[in-house]
Amino acid sequence: MGIMRLVISLAALAFSTSLLAGTIYTWVDDAGVVHYSQQQPSNVDARKIYTEDMEPAKIGTYVPQKKSSTKVETELEKSAKIINEKDKQQAKDICENAKHSLNVLQTHSKLNQQNKDTGETVAMTEEQRQAAIAENTERVSLFCQSQ
Repeated sequence: MGIMRLVISLAALAFSTSLLAGTIYTWVDDAGVVHYSQQQPSNVDARKIYTEDMEPAKIGTYVPQKKSSTKVETELEKSAKIINEKDKQQAKDICENAKHSLNVLQTHSKLNQQNKDTGETVAMTEEQRQAAIAENTERVSLFCQSQ
């Protein structure tokens, strides 16, 4: 009884692999598009592919590559380049002022500034403070290079 089950199981296993195999037809149409089908197309010269002969493709991931972009020079960078080349003392003064402003902006959270149009003193918002920090950080990086 046990040997009979083993023979039936082996026979079922042998036939099941051939049942899983199939035929795929592939062809290229007039527009250059590749088609695949399990039914043979009519009026087309299709190539027969057997699934048991196909090797599975490697599975992996696609890692996007960072595009290299050309950096556009800002107005501040252009003027800093000219000032650094032609007037070292002015570059040094701008550097010192930027360092001082950056220190004040980073150590104090409640600051006032004068409105350029009205001359009125108003409280600086956090967004304005962060923008001023970014601007002065850039000035330090541009004008304090040689110091």
